[in-house]
Amino acid sequence: MLVLSEKEIKTLYVMKDAIEDMEAALVAHHQGKIASPQRTVLDIPSKKASALYMPSAMEAMKKAAVKIVTIFPENPKEGLKTTQGVILLSDTENGTHVACLNASYLTRLRTGALSGVATKYLAKKDAKSVAVLGCGAMAEEQLQAVCEVRNIDHIYLYNRTRERAENFYNRMREILPNYKGKVEVVADPDDAVKRSDIVNCSTRAVEPIFKGANLQQGTHINGIGSYLPNMQEVDVETLKRASKVVADTIEGVKEEAGDFIIPNNKGDWHFNELHGELTELAAHTIKGRESDEEITFFKSVGAAYFDLAAAAAVYDKAKKQGIGTEVEV
Repeated sequence: MLVLSEKEIKTLYVMKDAIEDMEAALVAHHQGKIASPQRTVLDIPSKKASALYMPSAMEAMKKAAVKIVTIFPENPKEGLKTTQGVILLSDTENGTHVACLNASYLTRLRTGALSGVATKYLAKKDAKSVAVLGCGAMAEEQLQAVCEVRNIDHIYLYNRTRERAENFYNRMREILPNYKGKVEVVADPDDAVKRSDIVNCSTRAVEPIFKGANLQQGTHINGIGSYLPNMQEVDVETLKRASKVVADTIEGVKEEAGDFIIPNNKGDWHFNELHGELTELAAHTIKGRESDEEITFFKSVGAAYFDLAAAAAVYDKAKKQGIGTEVEV
């Protein structure tokens, strides 16, 4: 079995690769070529934490995978990472477990890449500014993805704890080495929203973090935080103003996305108002942005086949380049 660390994966796989692979996986899934059961989420209330188990298989790829991710928001107090995970990759020809990969970076990267695909189809072509609402670990790859598909020249950073936004600001050269535009830390998320063409939300908020009424015409929103039914980072006004609301998987958001579940249960918005899935956008069976005025929203809660696609691609690259550690199991 080949073991690959986060550091090794970073030398092999970058955002451009991930966006290409996620778009291809979305099309393959739309064509029925991937098996991806609903993930299992185990809550750990005493730690306000969660453990997620995600299996997937693609016979054409001759690979299957299961990812285990733990999300412990109190870990930084102990000097530990909030999100930790591994992916076990198996060969569907003979059942051999061929690789074990660190999943933390790959999870962040593939999640960012999905927002990159959504932004490609839903954001204005000339979008120049982005609000980063929530400056935790997931925000880095979200920003990288947006900057991969749009020419961004102004970034607004907001975090409930300002220190984290300032730390993000200080690491901008590491996050976006080639970025030449302006970066600004703001105290008010609504101020950032009013000034941005794209809004990236990656928080654990249980209440909306900005007012949908403050979105300017033509804004695209990527929502990848608030991944449990009781969490909500966008308000119902955002959903009502959005002409196209797209989910990574409709089944997933119906089970996990409080942004949708809460207003649906109150009767303020309904799941039948969804425009469709990201798979349909990638396969060109539903329309993306049709005017510079419409507001669009993409919500992602994740699915196992995204991890399978990324892990299989990294494994192939690692074998070709002789990277990683072979171990007996």
